[in-house]
Amino acid sequence: MEAFRSMVERRDLSDVESVLAENVEFASPAAHRPYAGRALTAAILRQVLEELQDLQYVREIVSVDGRDFALEFEARVGDLRINGCDFLHLDDDGLIDRFKVMVRPLNAATELARRMAVRFAAITEEKGDGGL
Repeated sequence: MEAFRSMVERRDLSDVESVLAENVEFASPAAHRPYAGRALTAAILRQVLEELQDLQYVREIVSVDGRDFALEFEARVGDLRINGCDFLHLDDDGLIDRFKVMVRPLNAATELARRMAVRFAAITEEKGDGGL
């Protein structure tokens, strides 16, 4: 978990795939179903980090067995303050295999979802294959 948190705090997710399981599921606050797979999750995380300014983790909660983490964060989306939590689960190899994000307040969550929709549309057009 230290490796992931350090990457986020350095704002450098160039090697985020190294901490994600191949079959990782990413549950977005703006999607009804989780996204699946390492490459897709890495791409989403990189895009989200570009939108979240001044991101800092303010609390970390760890389960007794050390496989579940709650990382509370504070950040900014444009002029709006956003607060959220990354819920992470580690597989037997110590890789993130479940990643769920919850954010508040509603106006900031809505703005983040709007901005991410624009980014996904641009990626889709660029790739020409349905993108994310």
